[in-house]
Amino acid sequence: MNLQLEQEFVLLLEENQNILHKICKLYANDEDAHKDLFQEMVIQLWHSFPKFKGESKFSTWAYRVSLNTAISLYRSKKRKISTIEWNDSFEHIRNEEYDSREDEQLKSLYKAVRNLNDIEKALVYMYLEDKDYREISETLGISEVNARVKMNRIKTKLRTMLSQQGGA
Repeated sequence: MNLQLEQEFVLLLEENQNILHKICKLYANDEDAHKDLFQEMVIQLWHSFPKFKGESKFSTWAYRVSLNTAISLYRSKKRKISTIEWNDSFEHIRNEEYDSREDEQLKSLYKAVRNLNDIEKALVYMYLEDKDYREISETLGISEVNARVKMNRIKTKLRTMLSQQGGA
């Protein structure tokens, strides 16, 4: 891959890395798993980047690749990460860790969301990121109507889970 393409990738990744951190927060249970998953998502994005044609926003594409990586990795329960030669271009990526000092409500929400299935987690995440149903449906490969119906069911499910947490 040429230097210009590498620089473009690094810049886009720096601008959108919080997407990856937030997905890691949903799918990883501890800091080591978070770091492993983040690295795996970066590797998958890097390998897929030459195929990115710009037909959608980079963030939408990154959501899809990252969510698929997280779902695949944790669905199979295999934490083996293939290694690649670490390119010096990646050394200067600023690591802006996701701020973990959340208030109690956010912690409760994450706890409840972790109990959802993989597709429900992805849908909630994108919904909380203010993605419209069109973008959610494109990213997850479902219809807009299906995304809306699923989201309404998930909201009800989360309300129930949160009320049970509050009562416990």
